[in-house]
Amino acid sequence: MGMFSKDIKTLDDLFVHQLQDIYYAEKQILKALPKMIEKATAPELKKGLTDHLAETQGHVERVEQVFEMHGAKAKAVDCPAIDGILKEADEVAGDVADKQVLDAAIIASGQAVEHYEMTRYGTLVAWARQLGRDDCAAVLQQNLDEEKAADKKLTQLAEGAINADAAE
Repeated sequence: MGMFSKDIKTLDDLFVHQLQDIYYAEKQILKALPKMIEKATAPELKKGLTDHLAETQGHVERVEQVFEMHGAKAKAVDCPAIDGILKEADEVAGDVADKQVLDAAIIASGQAVEHYEMTRYGTLVAWARQLGRDDCAAVLQQNLDEEKAADKKLTQLAEGAINADAAE
């Protein structure tokens, strides 16, 4: 189903489609994070990514919970946007030999992922509320809050030492 296919006729249809999109994205992120953790060299970056891996599993579970609450089957649809972000992250990391610069690249890639997720969850929360599904919105808001916190942690790591180390 394309983003604007004939199968999307209502805001509810669009909500479910977007839920399927973020479900796919979260599952792809679960596959990508271990590779980022393996490549990261700064201990605090490795720890942050490892912590977020556990959070991401929780995000998948919450999205599954929202599917169930909404009476929809938990199903993923391909998300070319997250595929592109993750492909670019992998390519950039593969091109960086300097370990400090690699850590800075991993943070930048991680933030691209976080920002994508924040846009999706923000939209899903707004649509859930519009559809009168404050219960679904509350669950999705938890994921949004964690994505914002992960982005903030990455910024703190970058500005704290990692970018300065990469600049040396």
